[in-house]
Amino acid sequence: MRIGFAVPISGSWATPDNMARVAREAERLGYHELWTFQRLLYPRGHTMGPTYRSVHDPVVTLAYLAGLTSRVRLGVAVLNLPFASPALMAKQLASLQAVSGGRLDAGLGLGWLPEEFTASGVSMERRGRRAEEYVPLLRRLWTEETVEHRGEFYEVPPAHQDPKPSVVPPILLGGSAEVALRRAGRLADGWISSSREDLGHIGERIAIVKEAARAAGRDPEALRFVTRGVTRVRPAGAPGREPLTGSFEEIRRDVEELAAKGVTEVFHDLNFDPEIGSPDADPAESTRRALEALEALAP
Repeated sequence: MRIGFAVPISGSWATPDNMARVAREAERLGYHELWTFQRLLYPRGHTMGPTYRSVHDPVVTLAYLAGLTSRVRLGVAVLNLPFASPALMAKQLASLQAVSGGRLDAGLGLGWLPEEFTASGVSMERRGRRAEEYVPLLRRLWTEETVEHRGEFYEVPPAHQDPKPSVVPPILLGGSAEVALRRAGRLADGWISSSREDLGHIGERIAIVKEAARAAGRDPEALRFVTRGVTRVRPAGAPGREPLTGSFEEIRRDVEELAAKGVTEVFHDLNFDPEIGSPDADPAESTRRALEALEALAP
């Protein structure tokens, strides 16, 4: 089990100074990876919650942190692929892979918020079919000398796209529907669970991904299974507590249980704690609590 930590990217504590402080401390403590997420818009009057109200761009954030760290990996969970063309995504992520020295993990998703699709000028329809075309094309842009593509959703005239990444970034796919899980097993280097995942049943999701990989002639044991840990530090012993909510000792036990279910990586994400990742939270207190958790939950 590898342990990661999400940097401040949402709410009042998500300042450049705090991003740098958390990233450097996570690297010092031996964390495997730093993680971010994407939220393009927050529609007026929406009820999705304070975590999504004020969110920095994940690619820019990771590029900033790449220059401040040297060992820890850098991940995004997830970039919604319909919002950018494969050519633009490939260019940005290849550059991020270069400036980070090959430390990038590219988590991709389909998106779910209609207003973000409207603002991006793309339809929500057939998102799954779009992903089936997108992921292989992304890899081709990273590896082939000349790329030419004419598909259902995208067209690339005969062209070079350089510089290419010296190491192709691993692609991890999100999604919780069975069709999305099977897509991850067929196409991706692993699967990332969402912030809404029922961790009590995550082993069943992993089994579907592995079965699809096996059916596609791939090695299911080579895949990565990454859990976004919606981590909330609270007093111990709460009745009916959710996984990764409670004392540090309880949270550590929860991580061990996730490993037993087939999860290969967990990253603790305090941005999803409304007491921390909210625009209305006290940024100094949020940072203090995050640094305490960073120390207590270190690998």
